[in-house]
Amino acid sequence: MDRIDAMKVFVTALDEGSLAGAARRLKRSPTAVSRALAFLEAHVGVELLHRTTRSIKLSEAGERYAAACRRVLVDLEEADMLAAGERSAPRGMLTISAPPISGEEVLQPILEDFLDLYPAVSARLLLLDRPVNLVDEGVDIALRVGQLPDSSLIATRLGGNVRRVVVASPRYLGNHPRIDEPADLARHQIVAFTNFGLDSWNFTPATGSTIPRTVQFAPKCIVNTVRAAVASAVAGRGLTRLYSYHVAEQVRDGRLKIVLADAEHAPLPVHLLSPHGRMSVPKVRAFVDFAAPRLRAEFARMAAEAGALG
Repeated sequence: MDRIDAMKVFVTALDEGSLAGAARRLKRSPTAVSRALAFLEAHVGVELLHRTTRSIKLSEAGERYAAACRRVLVDLEEADMLAAGERSAPRGMLTISAPPISGEEVLQPILEDFLDLYPAVSARLLLLDRPVNLVDEGVDIALRVGQLPDSSLIATRLGGNVRRVVVASPRYLGNHPRIDEPADLARHQIVAFTNFGLDSWNFTPATGSTIPRTVQFAPKCIVNTVRAAVASAVAGRGLTRLYSYHVAEQVRDGRLKIVLADAEHAPLPVHLLSPHGRMSVPKVRAFVDFAAPRLRAEFARMAAEAGALG
């Protein structure tokens, strides 16, 4: 059996979450998928997957091997595309990751238009509230909000002045002590979103100081999704901190109010990221060329709205 083909089966099973899903995706029988995985495990001499009737789970060795397989398969695809050169049209599976809200509301409509334009391309959109390792997780392109660490990733700036805002419902603010400076938050109920700090928030230095202000708190509630944080704040459960586009609608219609706007850090940029070398793959280059100007326009609109929120 071909080892590269078995690697493709292994990675597909992980992406689909089951052997049956891999069989459907690859248009093979479940027996053929199981045989490929057994071949791979026999070759490396360790168990890669823990199997149940409904799901699969990577072993510790399987986690390391899966990352290596993804790198090998990406390198092979790049080699094929580079050999084909300009004659190669965009085709194949395009994997994109994005934060859930901006992914659903901004990126997905653009992606759907792209897929209409390029019928030979299919896509997997991963909406995740966590940083993604593009190489290890087999991601071609990621939409990322925030300052970028030094890395080998290729970044396409989209602009976008995304604010980090603290919000609460007018009802909550009316029933609790006034908030004039970050230190006042210590007397309030906090709904902590996992991506923005579980026990502290930072703000700009006070006038005459160069040291950022840090507010420690014991959260009243901790949530791991934007929608849950917004819902709790709208319900009057406390203050939460999110990106400005997460709460733009609620602030506009009066369900939430921004506090401490004068203590916010500088707005954050937005980028499309791709692993080094992937931009030479036609489907990746075509998507970036198609999506970047549309995303720039959308994030410029959102930045203008954020500036008007107060």
